[in-house]
Amino acid sequence: MITHVTSVLAQDGLIDFNFELLIDRFWANTIDGLSYGSIYALVAIGYTLVYGVLRLINFAHSEIFVIGVFAAYFTFASLGFVPGESPQLGLFVLIGSLLAAGLVAMAVSGGSAVLLERVCYRPLRKRGAPPLVFLITAIGASFAIQQIFLITLGANSQPTIRLLRPTEVFEIFGARVTNIQIMTVVAAIVLMVVADTFVNRTRLGRGVRAVSQDPATATLMGVNRERVFMLTFLLGGVLAGAAALFYIMTIPAAAVYNGGFLLGIKAFTAAVLGGIGNLRGALLGGLVLGVVENYGQSFFGGEWRDVIAFVLLIVVLMFRPTGILGESLAKARA
Repeated sequence: MITHVTSVLAQDGLIDFNFELLIDRFWANTIDGLSYGSIYALVAIGYTLVYGVLRLINFAHSEIFVIGVFAAYFTFASLGFVPGESPQLGLFVLIGSLLAAGLVAMAVSGGSAVLLERVCYRPLRKRGAPPLVFLITAIGASFAIQQIFLITLGANSQPTIRLLRPTEVFEIFGARVTNIQIMTVVAAIVLMVVADTFVNRTRLGRGVRAVSQDPATATLMGVNRERVFMLTFLLGGVLAGAAALFYIMTIPAAAVYNGGFLLGIKAFTAAVLGGIGNLRGALLGGLVLGVVENYGQSFFGGEWRDVIAFVLLIVVLMFRPTGILGESLAKARA
């Protein structure tokens, strides 16, 4: 039955089963997938932190990411870089410009996440609102931020500003590895280690785990829950801002009002895939998702890329409902 269905789809041109292309581009797809997956992972940490502590699916987190994208873009513009040009920058100027854009993006995204928590979610907690109200509020906040960008900046993406062009550093089995890919993957792993160490080794991190495990008992033990909630949103926003920098370096035309919609859904998928509430699971889920969807677009055709990402989630959850790692933030240990 399955063979018949696939043959019909192939004959009708709906799916291009191209095993040769999958083999030919295996290593190239792996490298690209790890790069994109690293961005998914950084955004996914925000979803997994908020859910692990507040049991809230913060669908507005994708717009926190977009705020970071615009913050990085306008930082480039304020530093004097002109769209469409290819500036020849010295190493220190390049590093300084990227660091400035990254720090601004992380600060603006982190501050926006805290503001979102203060304005939208804290009043609901004080009124004892049910979980469904939080979910609807998150979706409403997401669309509201989208519309603000649409009204103020228009529907078209901002003109491309590119500080660093992808340049081959070395090859792996014939597949080129670029400087931007290396920076993205290394930065994601480093930031993941920092976040994991913070949650598991610091006093504030112990407070985060305590609130995640038992909010009432944590309060009796002297943990300030509101401070923990604010810290959770701040950390997730900062990492989304870092992801925004690498995203706009990878896709220079990414500064558009709805640019975070699909990526945000994929990042949430990565969080669930790895185990929602698990920091290391978010990293693993992002990397797996990025690689598998790249393999899939070579085998099935580029238009099936997004379908494959969500089918992967369904298949994994059918056999492991808690995700690949499936450990909650409250139980996480180094």
